[in-house]
Amino acid sequence: MPAQLSLKDADQESSLFRNRAIFSVAVISLLSLTIMLRLVVLQIIRHGHFSTLSQENQVKILPIAPTRGLIFSRDGVLLAGNQQSHSLEVVPERVDNMEESLGFLGEIISLEAEDLARFRENLRKKRRFEPVVLRAEPNEEEVARFFVNKHRFPGFSIKTRLSRYYPNGLSDAHVTGYVARISEVDLHRIDGPNYSATTHIGKSGVEKYYETELHGQVGYQQVEVNAEGRVIREIATVPAIPGKHVYLTLDSRLQAEAVAALGDRRGAIVAIDPETGAVLSLVSSPGYDPNEFVNGIKSSSYKKLRDSKDRPLFNRALQGQYPPGSTVKPMVALAGLSEEVRGSAETVWCPGWYSLPDDDHRYRDWKKGGHGHVDLNHALVESCDVYFYQLAKDLGIKRLHDSLVAFGLGSKTSIDIPGEASGLVPSEEWKVRARNEVWYMGETLTAGIGQGFTLATPLQLAVATATLSRRGISIRPRLVGQIEDPMTLQAVEIPWVEEDAVRFVGDKHWDAVLTAMNDVVHGVTGTARGAGEGAAYKFAGKTGTAQLFGISQEEDDFDNTQVAERLRDHALFIAFAPTDDPLIAVAVIVENGGSGGRTAAPIARRLFDVYLSQYQSIAMRAGETEVH
Repeated sequence: MPAQLSLKDADQESSLFRNRAIFSVAVISLLSLTIMLRLVVLQIIRHGHFSTLSQENQVKILPIAPTRGLIFSRDGVLLAGNQQSHSLEVVPERVDNMEESLGFLGEIISLEAEDLARFRENLRKKRRFEPVVLRAEPNEEEVARFFVNKHRFPGFSIKTRLSRYYPNGLSDAHVTGYVARISEVDLHRIDGPNYSATTHIGKSGVEKYYETELHGQVGYQQVEVNAEGRVIREIATVPAIPGKHVYLTLDSRLQAEAVAALGDRRGAIVAIDPETGAVLSLVSSPGYDPNEFVNGIKSSSYKKLRDSKDRPLFNRALQGQYPPGSTVKPMVALAGLSEEVRGSAETVWCPGWYSLPDDDHRYRDWKKGGHGHVDLNHALVESCDVYFYQLAKDLGIKRLHDSLVAFGLGSKTSIDIPGEASGLVPSEEWKVRARNEVWYMGETLTAGIGQGFTLATPLQLAVATATLSRRGISIRPRLVGQIEDPMTLQAVEIPWVEEDAVRFVGDKHWDAVLTAMNDVVHGVTGTARGAGEGAAYKFAGKTGTAQLFGISQEEDDFDNTQVAERLRDHALFIAFAPTDDPLIAVAVIVENGGSGGRTAAPIARRLFDVYLSQYQSIAMRAGETEVH
């Protein structure tokens, strides 16, 4: 009989079950322990952190943008203000078919490709319940057409808010500057929290330099929101502190006259109070309309400004670097007197040209037949180049350089506005450093009449003129006179700063040069005598002509009026008035204007008439008869 086969091992099955049960219990225990430990971490160890997160899901802090401060002229004329402006905005979640709605909307409101491209880009960055600007500053007719058709466009609305505007447009653009939308570059230089609700920032001019004062301090609104981030109710508000008002030193009447005097010509005018350094007028022509930049200038408009050969965006008053021409001659004359290189009564023979020893090159005088024997007074009054060629040679480039630097040429004036150029007063060391070349005596001669490498800005020339008028006392120019708190109406005066005086000139030397500058305007042979005719006051000045290209030695009958307009000489004039008690100093440059006496000097006379008329009125009310 065969052996019986066993099909079940009870002991083995029992052992296997027991092992699996133990393993399962161990896994469950381990997982339970892990959950318990995690709960301890969440509920006890990190309770504070998650409690705060939970609270922030309910309460949020929303920033409130401050109102930007205003900019006024010294006589209270508004130069930069805030006005209500419209914007067309969209809440995406309320629009069923965005592209279809945009198509219909384009039939009643102009939507350019730039507007749509900017809108679609912003659409991707924001949440669907947040409003997105579709079109900035629609005109009143477009706003009216939208409201008539508003029922057709759910989710679209017109919002009104404060926007920067400049009442005078291009007249003051290079002074006030403008604000525009904050860029990525701006984000690296601003206080992030304080600008959390701000969309615009100063980009140039006073708007940029005094950004901190004009901007103000951000406010906050504490609100309750739901899980999607929507505001349910307002809990508390800390109001924003508005920006401070800035009062410039500009005289609005004088500024308007300067703009009118230049007209459509390219050039610059700077007028300064010699006593305080207050800039009374600063004009660069042509200008531009800063209002176009506030909410984003169109590409086509910006390209037109950028590519214009007249360079309207270029601030000629601060950044224009021109050969100063004969306007430096009073400073060179003072150096010659002080260094005892030339006495005021010593004469030089002027045949109409000058040559260095053993050199047949002729350095021309502006007067072909020459001036004959001239002393210092005649040399300044008639602007004799030969006299100053010889004086520059005798001084040498080092003393010539040092004398011009003493009057502030070749360095920034530190005016309270960005973008100032430094100009250039050449020297032997400069030429080696900049060009790796030696200095030649001929270059000293041309430097003596403000040509060659020498460059100056209109602002520098105005400051140098103010220094001349005060016999060497130099004041730092400034554009802002007061800053006012709009909440308390308390105004803080900006103090004037006196710079290092020109100390190497004696009193009798000042008398000689300033008398000659007076005779430039009122003398019989003065180069600006036409501008001085009929004036009720005396003023002193110096004409200048900046040559833009060299003239061949064989060119005996050169006629500046026959060359292309943009290749003609620049016309310059520096002056102060009244001569004996200066109240205003002016530098005028008219690009390609030709003669300083015929073109630039009459402009200065117009400014003097306007500005001094207010003092004439004051004097008459006080019982006097004229301004001396």
